[in-house]
Amino acid sequence: MSARAGRRWRAAAGLAWRTLVLALLGAGGAAAALAQPGAAAVPVAASASAPGVDEAALRALLRELRCVVCQNESLADSTAPLAQDLKREIAARLAAGESPEAVRAWLTARYGDFVSYRPPLTPATGLLWAGPALLAAAGLAVVWRQARRRGAAGGDVPPADPDPRSPA
Repeated sequence: MSARAGRRWRAAAGLAWRTLVLALLGAGGAAAALAQPGAAAVPVAASASAPGVDEAALRALLRELRCVVCQNESLADSTAPLAQDLKREIAARLAAGESPEAVRAWLTARYGDFVSYRPPLTPATGLLWAGPALLAAAGLAVVWRQARRRGAAGGDVPPADPDPRSPA
């Protein structure tokens, strides 16, 4: 294999590995989003509690909702001022007799599907759900194409002798 072909092969293999790693990271992120976040009991601030609210139901609901400020924490874990306000509002709504589904629907209407760690499968969220599989398929396609090009180029066949008439 010539040095030039070797460099191209290493560059293509490096690109394939980077694509594969990104695809796996994306798949891991989707799996984490699908998993039940915060399985341990998360303390709710005393100011978020309202009389007559089932604390376990409140904690469970807050673990399923994303903080719109922090974006990578659940409402239960967030200490952002907006998160504290949302915790109080959610507790008040639950105390008023609203179901957790109604509270979740209210938050989704206000902030979009992003607020939920488990967004519904809709045309708008289809890419979110299919993204990891599409990235993995793209990575495999790059690897397959590079392997096919290498096979068509002859693999380890040495290059022909240069033209003796060319100045070198």
